[in-house]
Amino acid sequence: MHLFDQDILLTKERPDSFKTEISRNWSINGNPNGGYLLAILANAMQQKSNRNSVTICTATYLSKTISGQADLALENIGRTQHFDRWEAKLIQEGKEKIRAMGTFSDIENSRTEKRYEKSPPDPAPKEDCMQIPPMGEYTIYENMDIRLDPGCAGWFTGSLIDISEHKGWIKFKNDRPFDALSLLLIADAFPPAFFTSQGIIAWVPTIEFSVNIRNIPETQWLKCIFRTHFINNGILEEDGEIWDENNELVAISRQIAQFSKKPTQQA
Repeated sequence: MHLFDQDILLTKERPDSFKTEISRNWSINGNPNGGYLLAILANAMQQKSNRNSVTICTATYLSKTISGQADLALENIGRTQHFDRWEAKLIQEGKEKIRAMGTFSDIENSRTEKRYEKSPPDPAPKEDCMQIPPMGEYTIYENMDIRLDPGCAGWFTGSLIDISEHKGWIKFKNDRPFDALSLLLIADAFPPAFFTSQGIIAWVPTIEFSVNIRNIPETQWLKCIFRTHFINNGILEEDGEIWDENNELVAISRQIAQFSKKPTQQA
């Protein structure tokens, strides 16, 4: 079993509840990665759904989640001919920490029409990109191979640019194949895009995170681009696109987060 699959395992407690153990293997500065937590919640909803794949998953992060045991409570909130919708709550120490909503569908029944009005990102070849090294409490980089285009990697050495944009390549270091649950992690695995223009700050706590999955990739690597256009009133957005090596759109994402150049506590 791949490490990621091991770390999203669930133990069924009652018909609509599970227990899980939040791992330290997917942390950002010691805090569980938001995409990893969303994958746990989506896994629980997927196990209850009568459809085979998550299509949209959105989470509101209510307060800080830590590594260790957590409870998941689920409720079906609607079924139609094409979609099954669930709500999931992640609870630690008796307090709700995350609330997520998932929309599930049967991927083989999806329509074949396709129209792309944007081109895929064009990061430099993988061998010319900068691989993010393991960095102590940033354990996610021990397990994900993330390579940043040289044009957006200058913040590592204090060289900033005017555009808040990251683009590059990603895969699991153990070459685990991609599926819908792993794409939720991928969508939150790159460093924040505004690092390229603002430099590193201590923590960027996520307020809300949504991922829309369009295809399950078959290629070994994925290429990504993440952009932040607006920072004001202590809030920023980050829009992401994930494409495979065949230039097929895999997923799009939007994350809303707190912004401060000083260390901050999660709301």
